[in-house]
Amino acid sequence: MFVNLINKLISTSAKKPPQSIARTVSTTTTMSPATLQPIFDKLFPKVEELKPDFINVLKQAVEIPAVSGDESLRPMVVKKAKFLASQLESLGFHDIQLKELGTQPPPVNNTHLQLPPVVLSRYGSDPAKKTVLVYGHYDVQPAQREDGWDTEPFELVVDEATQTLRGRGSTDDTGPLTGWLHVVRAHKEAGIDFPVNLITCFEGMEESGSLGLEELIAKEASNYFKGVDAVCISDNYWLGTKKPVLTYGLRGCNYYQVTVSGPKADLHSGVFGGIIAEPMVDLVQVLSGLVDSKGKILIDGIDEMVAPVTEKEKEIYEKIDFSLEELNEASGSNTALYTSKEDILMHRWRYPSLSVHGVEGAFYGQGAKTVIPAKVSGKFSIRTVPDMDSEKLTKLVVDHCNKSFAKLGSPNTCHAELIHDGAYWVSDPFNAQFSAAAEATKVVYGVEPDLTREGGSIPITLTFEQELKTSVLLLPMGRGDDGAHSINEKLDISNFINGIKLMGAYLHFYAQSPEN
Repeated sequence: MFVNLINKLISTSAKKPPQSIARTVSTTTTMSPATLQPIFDKLFPKVEELKPDFINVLKQAVEIPAVSGDESLRPMVVKKAKFLASQLESLGFHDIQLKELGTQPPPVNNTHLQLPPVVLSRYGSDPAKKTVLVYGHYDVQPAQREDGWDTEPFELVVDEATQTLRGRGSTDDTGPLTGWLHVVRAHKEAGIDFPVNLITCFEGMEESGSLGLEELIAKEASNYFKGVDAVCISDNYWLGTKKPVLTYGLRGCNYYQVTVSGPKADLHSGVFGGIIAEPMVDLVQVLSGLVDSKGKILIDGIDEMVAPVTEKEKEIYEKIDFSLEELNEASGSNTALYTSKEDILMHRWRYPSLSVHGVEGAFYGQGAKTVIPAKVSGKFSIRTVPDMDSEKLTKLVVDHCNKSFAKLGSPNTCHAELIHDGAYWVSDPFNAQFSAAAEATKVVYGVEPDLTREGGSIPITLTFEQELKTSVLLLPMGRGDDGAHSINEKLDISNFINGIKLMGAYLHFYAQSPEN
C-alpha cells in the first residue's frame, strides 16, 4: 500500500539508474506458504540437527584473526579466504575463484601489501532458476583481551547460560556469511532441490573501506555476475532485540575537514598568547556554527534538499516496535533529543545529521600542555538522505565554513574540503525480494517483520544495485545488542539457527515470485 511512496523515493534516489527502478517494483505475488510447507518441514529440522556442526564451522572461522586494518595480520585474512574456499568446495560449489585486487594503495607501511582476495563461487547453473548473489565480508575489526573482553576474542565461546556465541566476527559478519553455506548443506542433507542458482561474493576489506571491490563489481557485472536477478546482504541487525526486520534504506555519508592555519610552528602561550590569532580558537568558532545542541544543522539550504515526509510514510514508522527506553539502553544514557518513537526513528534514518568527530593537530593527551597549535583540522560528517545531492551539499558546506570564518576577521587562513562521500540508498520494501523475505519471516518467526531503514552506510549496496541493474535486500541475522565492533561481540544461538532457516525460506519464496 506504500508502493507509490517508495517509488517516489526511488525516483529521486542518488544516481539510481531507471532500468533498476523497473526491476525492483512488484505489486503482485503468487507465493504460497502452504505449497512450501512440506519443504520447510524437512529443511528446518535438518538445520536444528546440524546445529553443532554449524557452530563448529563458525568456531573455526572465528579463530582466524582476519583483521584487515592490521598489516601484520594480512596473512590471516588471506588464510580465512582460503578456509572459506575449502568449505565451498566441500559443499559442491563450482567455479570457485579467489579474485586478486592488486596492491593496497597508501597509506601503508608495506608498499607491496596485497589486498585480500574476493571469494567468488557458484552453486547451481540451471537456466530455469533465478540467480541470487549473496554478499558478505570475512574480515573483522581488531580485538584484544585487554580491550575489556571477558574471553579471548578469537576463540568462539558457546555460552550456554546466555545462549549466545561470543567472539569477534560472530555477528559481523562471519556468522551470517557462514549461514549461507549452512543453508546449502541443510538442503543437500535433507535431499531438497536447491531453489535458485547461488553466487557468493565474499570480500576481505569491508572493515577497511572495501578497497577494490567497486571496481571488481563493475568489471564482473557482465562476466561472473551476468544474469544475477537479486542481491542479498546479511550485514546489518535488527532494530532491537525482540522483533526481526527487513531493511530498505541507508543514509549516505559525506566526510569533511576544515583546516585553520596560522603560525609556521606551534608556539608557547606564555610568549605569544594574546598577541597572535590562534588557529584553535578560530576553528572552535567555525565548528560551533555547523550544528546546535539540539541536533539542528545550521547550514543554509540543507533542509530544502530533504524529501518531505508524507502521511503514508508516517504509517510505516507507527508500526515499528521501538521505544525511548531501548534508545537509552543502547546509548547508556538519558540524553535523547526526542521522546516519541517516530521522531527518534525519522531523525535516525530519514533526516540528515551532522556530527563533529574530532580535531587533528591539537593537544589531546592527559596533563597540561600550554601550546598554541599552528595548524588544526576539524573533522565532521553529514549523514545524507533522499534527495540530497553530494556535489551541491559540499558547496553549501564549504561556503558556510568560509562565511563563518570571514566573520571572525582573523589573519589566519581557513580551508574546508570533502574527504570522501558515499551515497544514500533506498529501495521498495514491497518488491519481489522483500515480499519473499517477509513471507519467510512469518514462517520462521511467526510475525510480520518491521520495515526499517538504518542511519549508517553500506556503500557497496548502491554499487551492486547500479552495476548489476537489480534490487538489493538487507536481511539481518543478528540483534541490535550484538555489540558489533565492540567488546564481547555476540550472536544469539537462536538468531544463528533461525537466521539460517530464514535465509533458506527466503530463497524458496523468492524462487516462486513472478517477478525479479
